[in-house]
Amino acid sequence: MWIGISFALAAGLMWGLVFVAPVMLADYPPLMLTIGRYLAFGLIALPLGWADSRQLRLLSRFDWLQALRLSLIGNFLYYLLLSSAIQMAGAPLPTVIIGTLPVVIAICANLRSHTPLPWPKLLPSLGLIALGIGCVNQDELRQLLQANSGSDAAALRSYGLGALLALGAVACWTWYPIRNADWLQAHPEASPRVWATAQGLMTLPVAMLGLGLLYLSQTLGWPLLGADFQLPLGPRALDYIGLMLAVGLFSSWLGTLCWNEASQRLPTSLVGQLIVFESLAALAYAFMLRGQWPSLLTIAGIALLLAGVIWALRDGASRRPAN
Repeated sequence: MWIGISFALAAGLMWGLVFVAPVMLADYPPLMLTIGRYLAFGLIALPLGWADSRQLRLLSRFDWLQALRLSLIGNFLYYLLLSSAIQMAGAPLPTVIIGTLPVVIAICANLRSHTPLPWPKLLPSLGLIALGIGCVNQDELRQLLQANSGSDAAALRSYGLGALLALGAVACWTWYPIRNADWLQAHPEASPRVWATAQGLMTLPVAMLGLGLLYLSQTLGWPLLGADFQLPLGPRALDYIGLMLAVGLFSSWLGTLCWNEASQRLPTSLVGQLIVFESLAALAYAFMLRGQWPSLLTIAGIALLLAGVIWALRDGASRRPAN
């Protein structure tokens, strides 16, 4: 169990990096960030797939289709929504909305369980998390309006749309860990490393197709990234390549590997709640990038979020968790 929790912590620390990439490359559209990340993930997976070719050949057609679905929804669509939300609303708000995943996944796992936890026991944790989101949102919204005092309506629209996109990312990543854990627990003989590589290999054709569509749209005069954006690498080519390779290696392949290791050792209802490590890492990275400490109201919101997750973990630990 503790090995599984350690792997979940390592995955969270690496996944937190994906929240700061859209801030560091703010002049790159979210679609370009998504394609770059998963193109790097797929290219990194190629030599790894060659090394594990014998085990990869044991995967059935259904297994490869499942890897494709997981890659499309849990990787490509999730990061497209998340990076768009971060660029529209700033990093802390989407980070805290994603921070609700532990409880959201616990609720979904509870709905699928044959021995569910009584719903009244979940209400305290849900209430604490709602209060935490309210505190962080109020502080972030106040700072956003102060920075955009001349265009409050536009700032509010951007902030609201960013929140909606972050909710879409929550939906994607509620589905992903449950389905990923289902496959791993149905195949206890499978290597988590090989399954991470299989998902990386399935992202490569999707990313290449996306890059081809970008070139086609630009050729036809309907540029998806804006008329001023220069393909293939944009205005800061070296920064873009370096950051995409780092995110592709650490956040995509290695993060997925660690998460697969945790998912194979822990029940879904528990491992889903450990996604809180990702949110905490992302918040820490975001404020480090800003070069400032969070305000007292934001700290209070983070504390309420943690309290809600701890409450949920306590209730989950008091019974035999169900997958």
